[in-house]
Amino acid sequence: MHKYTLTFRSIFAVGFIFICTAVGWFLLGGALTHRSMDRSGSLMYEVQATWGPQLRQAHPIAWYESPANASGRSSVSPSMSRVQVDLQYEPKRKGLFWYRTYQVQFAANYEIPNPTPIAQTVYVAFSLPSADASYNNFTFELEGAGVDEPILREGTITQAVVIPPLSTAPLRVSYHARGLNHWEYDLNGASRVQNFQLAMQTDFESINFPGGTASPTDRSEIATGGWDLIWDYPDVIGAQSIGMDMPKVLNPGPIASRISFFAPVSLLFFFAVLLIFGAVTGINLHPMNYFFLAAGCFAFQLLFAYTVDLMPIHLCFFLSAAVSLLLVCGYLHAVGGRALTRIALPAQFAYMVLFSYSFFFDGLSGLTIAIGAVLTLAVLMRATAKMDWSTVFVARKRGDSGLSVGSGE
Repeated sequence: MHKYTLTFRSIFAVGFIFICTAVGWFLLGGALTHRSMDRSGSLMYEVQATWGPQLRQAHPIAWYESPANASGRSSVSPSMSRVQVDLQYEPKRKGLFWYRTYQVQFAANYEIPNPTPIAQTVYVAFSLPSADASYNNFTFELEGAGVDEPILREGTITQAVVIPPLSTAPLRVSYHARGLNHWEYDLNGASRVQNFQLAMQTDFESINFPGGTASPTDRSEIATGGWDLIWDYPDVIGAQSIGMDMPKVLNPGPIASRISFFAPVSLLFFFAVLLIFGAVTGINLHPMNYFFLAAGCFAFQLLFAYTVDLMPIHLCFFLSAAVSLLLVCGYLHAVGGRALTRIALPAQFAYMVLFSYSFFFDGLSGLTIAIGAVLTLAVLMRATAKMDWSTVFVARKRGDSGLSVGSGE
């Protein structure tokens, strides 16, 4: 190969190539962000319209007329509640986004009390989770209500029942519905919860409770995958609501844009390794070589960005990475033989592939950058500890081309 003399002018040229490539990555990331977000609102509306919205089931309320009360009515809470919830996670994809959709099977048995020593006409109201959702196999049975049909108004079912003194009336509610993002059982409207138990079963292992909701009092894993969760409240004042977030999914659009925005960091480490080891070994590359290397690295994010909506995200990632590795390492092998390839292959794999893959995991990208920077610094410090830096950057003599012919492997 030709040996190129390392000068400040050549380093400046490499820096210019790096800046131009970084601008290209920023433009690519911006295009991906616009492409993803431009349709996210309309796609979300489509998913809610065809599948269902976020579901928030409220605890039933009841009351009876009471002239002695200033408001003209006295509220009563169920004296017993047994709620069973089965959640089945079924994410749906639209464009470059996965939406966390699910199905829920809800079944509940309540005891509506009459705490007075005389018979009372008690009005029971049960609010549906959302007016925009559909409910299959819906059942609302208030024992003792007679032939009077329950009234549905603005998403709330109301029915009256005459309850003997100091007795209760059973209420049974069940339905099957579909929702989005998370499911919640709202207890904030109940001043006091007695003899309450909610049992939830999930078919997914990654469970997360939304902010402001309570953790279960008991939990156990299911052998086939998922959890059995129980919230048991014998007598609680100010009980928190109960909820479940659907597991997070890898959204191709945001991941591809983040990888593009942070790719210049990987290229900076990669170029730094090639420059320093070139100074150590005497195998320096011409700025045009760095231009083609930057293009080979850019091919990784470019291919990933425009194939991620056509193939599974992991397959797309590894195919794009393999193409970029073949381009860069194949080119360096042709330029400098095995000596350059031994340096470039692990460097590109670590900085371009592993670093980019860290964006598939929440919270790991920053840690990956920190670890990569420290390890790179340690390797370079050890490799250059005994170098005479005064002989590395030499100015060219007037008329000297700076090239000499040598033999490569």
